[in-house]
Amino acid sequence: MRSNLTRKAAKSGQDDKVPGAQSIHRAALLLRAIASRGRDGARLVDLTHQAHLERPTARRILKSLIAEGIAMQQPQTRRYLLGHLVFELGLAAAPQFNVQQLCAPSLARIAEETGDTVFLTVRSGYDSVCIDRKEGAFPIKTLTLDVGTRRPLGVGAGGIALLMGLPDAEAEEILATNSRRIRQFAGINVSVLRTMVQRARSLKYALNDRQVTPGAISLGLPVTNRYGPPVAAISIGAIADRMGVARQRELAAVLSREVKVLEKLFSEATGL
Repeated sequence: MRSNLTRKAAKSGQDDKVPGAQSIHRAALLLRAIASRGRDGARLVDLTHQAHLERPTARRILKSLIAEGIAMQQPQTRRYLLGHLVFELGLAAAPQFNVQQLCAPSLARIAEETGDTVFLTVRSGYDSVCIDRKEGAFPIKTLTLDVGTRRPLGVGAGGIALLMGLPDAEAEEILATNSRRIRQFAGINVSVLRTMVQRARSLKYALNDRQVTPGAISLGLPVTNRYGPPVAAISIGAIADRMGVARQRELAAVLSREVKVLEKLFSEATGL
């Protein structure tokens, strides 16, 4: 699979040759920007800023997306949300991208064995998206992510795990592109995340011990295939008191065991 850098180079030479390619690219940028704002929706100013589009251009594309049911606008707040057609298309595509289904047994085993909350995260462009969550039996829950939560890639243990499995140049490009959005999360920036990715590669697992949710620590591992970037990431979150160094290593071992199971399953399912 080609890297984002390769895809960018290819795209720059193709946009002028393929009719409508630029419009499709801009529409995709707006849809990703809408999705990154979650259930609260996005203001037009947020979308134009994030997608690097002029207001009239963004408004024109959004109007077309709304007409097709791909986006919608709340009458009261005037904020933009994903439309019903996105949900319908997702259902149609689900059998071909059954990452959640393949990973569900592993998530359940990890949650039962550790007692903590387990998250399944996938990459979507320059973002990470939580697509499943299993809660363990420990009474104090660490629900740092809801299913459907979208963050800039690199924020959170799952995001760090996805970055640690990418080539340096691609990871750096993602961090640079996301730099402005990353600063919205207290206490982190590109320099901090770069250090955390380097530490993850040294530790052999991603450790999030300083961002997003006070009093919580999480760690994660990527699920890779033999020929491409990570398919997904699995992470465990718990209160800081349960996350001493010794237990971090124990949890990393549990994750590593299940990751090997999943990588075999993905290899069998995809032929890779």
